Amino acid sequence: MKWIKALLATALSLSLTWVLNARQGDIPPFGKFLSPFQGFWRNAEATDAFPAAQTLTIPGLRQPVQVRFDDKHVPHIFAQNDHDLYFAQGYLTARDRLWQMDFVTHVAAGRLSEIVGPARLETDRFFRRMGLKYGAEKSVRAMLANPTTRTVLTSYSDGINAYISSLSPRDYPFEYKLLDYAPEPWEPLKSSLLLKYMAFDLSGRSDDLRMSNALGKYGAAVINDLFPDYPRREDPIVPVGTPLDFKPLPVPATPPSFTASLSEKVPQHEPDPELGSNNFAVDGKKSASGYPILANDPHLQLNLPSIWYQVQLSAPGVNVYGVTIPGAPTVIIGFNDQVAWGVTNVAADVLDFYQLKFRDASRREYWHDGRWKPVRRVVEHIVVRGQPDRYDTVLYTHHGPIVYDQDEKPFMSQTPIRHAMRWTAHDADNEVLAFYNLNRAKNYQDYTAALATYGSPAQNFIFASSQNDIAIWPNGRFPLKWRDQGKFILDGTDPAYDWQGWIPQAQNPHVKNPARGFVSSANQFSAGPDYPYYLHWNYASYERGHRINERLARMTRVTPDSLRLLQTDNLNLNAQLMLPRMLSLVGRAPLKADARKAYDELSRWNYFYEADAIGPSIFELWYNNLVKRLWDDDFGLQATGLEMRAPTRDRTNTLLLQEPASRWIDDRRTPEKETLETLARQSLQFAADSLTRKFGPLSPEWRWANQKSTDILHLAQLPGFGRMDLNVGGGAGIVNATSERNGPSWRMVVALGPQVKAYGVYPGGQSGNPGSAYYENLLDTWSAGQLHELIFLRHPDEKHPRVPAAWTLQARP
Repeated sequence: MKWIKALLATALSLSLTWVLNARQGDIPPFGKFLSPFQGFWRNAEATDAFPAAQTLTIPGLRQPVQVRFDDKHVPHIFAQNDHDLYFAQGYLTARDRLWQMDFVTHVAAGRLSEIVGPARLETDRFFRRMGLKYGAEKSVRAMLANPTTRTVLTSYSDGINAYISSLSPRDYPFEYKLLDYAPEPWEPLKSSLLLKYMAFDLSGRSDDLRMSNALGKYGAAVINDLFPDYPRREDPIVPVGTPLDFKPLPVPATPPSFTASLSEKVPQHEPDPELGSNNFAVDGKKSASGYPILANDPHLQLNLPSIWYQVQLSAPGVNVYGVTIPGAPTVIIGFNDQVAWGVTNVAADVLDFYQLKFRDASRREYWHDGRWKPVRRVVEHIVVRGQPDRYDTVLYTHHGPIVYDQDEKPFMSQTPIRHAMRWTAHDADNEVLAFYNLNRAKNYQDYTAALATYGSPAQNFIFASSQNDIAIWPNGRFPLKWRDQGKFILDGTDPAYDWQGWIPQAQNPHVKNPARGFVSSANQFSAGPDYPYYLHWNYASYERGHRINERLARMTRVTPDSLRLLQTDNLNLNAQLMLPRMLSLVGRAPLKADARKAYDELSRWNYFYEADAIGPSIFELWYNNLVKRLWDDDFGLQATGLEMRAPTRDRTNTLLLQEPASRWIDDRRTPEKETLETLARQSLQFAADSLTRKFGPLSPEWRWANQKSTDILHLAQLPGFGRMDLNVGGGAGIVNATSERNGPSWRMVVALGPQVKAYGVYPGGQSGNPGSAYYENLLDTWSAGQLHELIFLRHPDEKHPRVPAAWTLQARP
């Protein structure tokens, strides 16, 4: 009996040991994860654990590198050559953010299934079919062919690999232990993949299918009315009337078949088998110092670890401070002692879909330019954890990949089936060279020269210099198109519909030292109707850009704090425009008690989206539900069975303000004839009911911060490793564009002058380790709308009270 008990106990112990140390489906091996010797406990860092001084011997360095760490854990790297500078940048970035950079490249390459199993198979198929790796491979070949960027990328990769080689499993970042996998060697392709992932995030969407469906259903007259090429309310980046400093190229002729499809003579046949940012700069005439001041706050998804990593890079020919994306070398947004620059997304139409005609069901040939052309077939090998490998064949035409060639539900609903995609992210460009040269820029000429090699995603590059120049260039590779080319799905059989070349970079929209004394952008139209080329028909709504310009125009004796306060401006111009009209539509009509109280609350509101304000909670629900009631019966998927987009906010507001008899007001799904007054009352009641169900009767609980609930989640959405329900105001369409999951991912203000001064913060911290004191130590400052002074050291031995740590990285003898 004793032996039986002993055997059973041994068997149970062995079984439990195996279970706890092996992955069980989606459940990680908790034995290893909880192990006191190599589990997550080892990732905890005491506040005082960071050594003030240390010498690290790292194979691969050529000369010693001095690194000073400030009190926010920002490394200030001083190297004696480019190789060591970017080697050290790679090493130190990996030391703080290895899992983050590795994970994002797995997403971009379509390799998540290797880590988490079949749950992410469709995600992997989508990113492979979008051709992110295809574009990254083309770009990395171009970057490695350039001697400068070859040094940057290979040195950076070598630095990352030097850090990875120093790790044992017990040292792995927390997420590797939880997800039970190991880091793999870095290569320049991974850095290129990160840049292509940013291109996807900022330019990888298209309304071609939705607009084509709307055109096919309603005809050209309705489309021209509801989806105009230029809004009634706009304040473009390059002001209307700015003189051209170039002779425009001839624009390709519009094909007759396209002209016919946009007339009332020929019906449009069905095809066969939403992020933003702000930046602004004032010149010396408007500033208190007599020198320019520049500000930038790119709006992206808010995650922990933070999307950005702060660093100072100094070597012969360069001394620059700013932020970079972990896994990408150089500084992407920042400043040196002579210039500062920042970026916002251009939102140009650089992704088009082409309707194809295949020879037969085998889809091995397609008709183009009067002949059958071969389809290139690429087999994607997808490793799926815990299951057999999968193989997925992606078809390529001269345009680019056919994202979906079979009848299936697309990963993104606006992706058409059996259509080829043309996208600038598939082209070979050298963005790393652009940032390398920006980091070293000393004047306006250096800035414009650096932009010449930048391709995708197109960005509004704002600039200021100590020579008292300010400028902005909506910059990138823009296809030379006829007007509205790409507004709808294009004919893939006719070469006239192909992209016909490129707008010369020097002829991209731009303005230098405007008379008004400032430049700015907020993702609105790059230029007015007087710009000679077509870039897109639809940009961000005008409110953010107009509010920024409105405030900058009034400012005098501007200081860095003036621009910090502008970055956190919470006035909603859409509410200011529309609420009086909405209140008048309801008037004193009979309302339930909760709706009447909501109406009275809004009547007293000042249009500011402060955290404690109740008005924003009511208005957002009221306005959005009113818009939904207006358009859902005509453009909603459930009502029409078609993927279509609704008209823009500008066109919607014009209807609500000026067209009370519009045919679109009545809900054709009901026997009653709705009026604007009816819709306004119904949507106000909806708002009151929604808030009452959520928070009870009207009270301070209805405050905007509670209703909006801004959350910063862990990048892999691991529970408990983010920050929930931040007490912040702002919102979509507001200068302080802090919404539920997106917002200012980096706020920076730079004051140029004899001694540059800069300020900045992002929502998180330098470390990617949840057990570190530097994981989210900047978050409260960010939430409060404050900035930290950024420490810009002129030499490695400069004394500064906030720079306590000094490390030496040296080569192995």
